[in-house]
Amino acid sequence: MRVLPFPCIRPVPEHAAEVAALPYDVFDRAEAAAYVRERPLSFLNIDRPETQFAPDQDMYAPEVYARGAELLRERIDDGTYIADGNRSYYVYELEMDGHVQTGVVAVCAVDEYEDGTIKRHELTREDKERDRIEHMRALGCQTGPIFLTYRDQPVLDVIIGAAKSATPLYRFTDDEGVRQTVWEIARPDAVEAVHAMFQQVPCAYIADGHHRTASAVKVAQAMREEARAAGTLTGKEPFNFFLSVLFPASQLTILPYNRVVADRAGLTVDELLARIREAGFVVEPVESAVEPERAGVVGLYTDGRWWRMSFGDELAAEVAGADPVSSLDVSVLQDRVISPILGIGDVRLDPRISFVGGIRGVDELERRAGADGVAFSMFATSIDQLLAVADAGLLMPPKSTWFEPKLRSGLFIHRIAK
Repeated sequence: MRVLPFPCIRPVPEHAAEVAALPYDVFDRAEAAAYVRERPLSFLNIDRPETQFAPDQDMYAPEVYARGAELLRERIDDGTYIADGNRSYYVYELEMDGHVQTGVVAVCAVDEYEDGTIKRHELTREDKERDRIEHMRALGCQTGPIFLTYRDQPVLDVIIGAAKSATPLYRFTDDEGVRQTVWEIARPDAVEAVHAMFQQVPCAYIADGHHRTASAVKVAQAMREEARAAGTLTGKEPFNFFLSVLFPASQLTILPYNRVVADRAGLTVDELLARIREAGFVVEPVESAVEPERAGVVGLYTDGRWWRMSFGDELAAEVAGADPVSSLDVSVLQDRVISPILGIGDVRLDPRISFVGGIRGVDELERRAGADGVAFSMFATSIDQLLAVADAGLLMPPKSTWFEPKLRSGLFIHRIAK
């Protein structure tokens, strides 16, 4: 793979903790506005520039994206950010509740996304792509790293481990209790060693950030056409590469991505349970919340009570012989219950369904379901399942994986245009 060092716009060490922000898409509009109110240096001000306007402002208007670009220039001018001219890699370690994962911050080739070397496993939505496209074009930068994974490479682990023996560039614990540590790899021989080892990696997988990736690729394609028309295209321009953090697959943690449907589609509780049993599930009432302990088990909450759903023998046998997507618990639930019984065909677009990352717990499911809704607690999709789906060239249902800890935005910025 072409995994390259790059000149990075990054915060000065004394402001790194104030700048680092959760990804733009984990906040709704009100949450983002409330978050930045007391955090003037948080990168979320730039990532979600509608927070700088009145609540009724069109958040996709040109002046909103222009304000994001203006804020970034201000932060560079006032010394919050520096433009590091070194073509460096960065080692990025996150530690949460005793779990540690260590990745390499670099830029990856758009060409390798287009030819399938960088593999995806989810569809994207055009409206979400459009937002990030406009954000990138206004700033002339990619600001949210794409979370990639690869099958473990022991020699690369040794090189990265050696880099961690140096003095960190950043070290702080964020608001969510995640310890963030960053080292810069700038020495030419160390840079060459990392570059050479990534050339031995046959492919990578998008773990999180499908919309950011698709947006970066579309921006690159448009900028290529502009450069080609001007007769200046070389293929080496920064827009031909996108900002990434690459982690070994064995280090990643996937949490469940639970589902909440706003109503029972006109069914009584007894009618709903009967339909689910007809779909091949064994359904048993339980006294407390269900947090599935294995694949093939789903928790069901409705009307103030919990049930344990498990695959019946016939359904389990069918799932065991299915392809990598059809065998996922989230696929079985969608195909057997959410679509035919609750009437939700396209979960990307139907407002009746919402998704709750496993970090929020079952209390949040109960709250969202209320008296009339239906909540489903899931067993987490495994990293091996994700790799198998991508290797088969298939796509998972939306919201199949929730990764923790989340990468922070604002620590690494890749300039793609002057």
